[in-house]
Amino acid sequence: MRPLALITVFALVLAPAPALLGQDSPTVADRFAQVSSSVVTVKTASRQLRDGGMGVLAASAGVGSGVLIDNEGRIVTAAHVVQTADNLEVQFSDGETRKARVLASDRYTDLALIRVEGDLPSSAQPAVLGDIDTARVGDRIFIVGAPRGMSQTLTVGHLSAKRVEGSDQDGLTTPQIFQTDASMNPGNSGGPVFDMEGRVLGIVSFIVSKSGGDEGLGFAIGAKTVREVLLDRAPIWGGIEPLLLPSVMAGALNVPDGKTGVLVQRVAKGSLGASLGLRGGRIATKVEGKDVALGGDVILEIDGIEIKNQESINEVRRHFLSLKPGDTIRVKILRKGEILGLETEIPGQD
Repeated sequence: MRPLALITVFALVLAPAPALLGQDSPTVADRFAQVSSSVVTVKTASRQLRDGGMGVLAASAGVGSGVLIDNEGRIVTAAHVVQTADNLEVQFSDGETRKARVLASDRYTDLALIRVEGDLPSSAQPAVLGDIDTARVGDRIFIVGAPRGMSQTLTVGHLSAKRVEGSDQDGLTTPQIFQTDASMNPGNSGGPVFDMEGRVLGIVSFIVSKSGGDEGLGFAIGAKTVREVLLDRAPIWGGIEPLLLPSVMAGALNVPDGKTGVLVQRVAKGSLGASLGLRGGRIATKVEGKDVALGGDVILEIDGIEIKNQESINEVRRHFLSLKPGDTIRVKILRKGEILGLETEIPGQD
């Protein structure tokens, strides 16, 4: 063998293998082991009208995901997971379960804050909120959650696009929204999207799908919005499922003086809506292909703000941001053809 060839052989033998060149970089498995104890499965129980039912409420169970953000037991999840839940239970990575309650919820950004009742399991470790602004399209990300109820499930993908930058106009937050190709399915809602440093970039919100399952079009709400909406402002948990009535439907429901309002579909136990004494629907039907519960209260005014359209809803949202625990809220409703006034005090979070 020629000397040059021999040198070349030794160089190849002694050179580090390409697969080993970044061996010190954390793998997805490493990061999953680091953060999985912060991820919980959120189990809900609520009352819903049976299909085609009239006045018959049936127990309904739901499942979502969430992420522990501090040692006080506060957990971030999606508003649509807990908005009308009568009871909450969270399951931690070690299988231990705890009762929980809703502290704050904002339907418009699809974010909610819940708190564990009692002590945290010893294994639970809070996650750290990151910043989607510093992430780049193409960066690897991963999701931990409970798709179809299968807790502690890991899916991996990339940051596919930043769809909405997020803004704050007149005190109302437009959420940051980003897209990922990491698999999402029902049950992932409310769960964390992590970067490769193990920081929470956002909270799973919705998918775009024809089949109802994952098609690689998943969307999450950015961590910046989590801070602004849940930690800086702590929105009031109304606990109702509202339907802004089109004028034609308002007329059909005999809303007086040609006005409109918000039809209450469901009311969660322990919520502000329940404290007011609001009543949800009793007759399950479909309107233009959508499930609607008829027979519930129609909210006409909130603290003197007449409900007319989406702008009046936004005015109510701004008003709610100014309310403090102990303040009184007054609501005018239509119930069985009679206009009534209801009031209650805004509860505290503790």
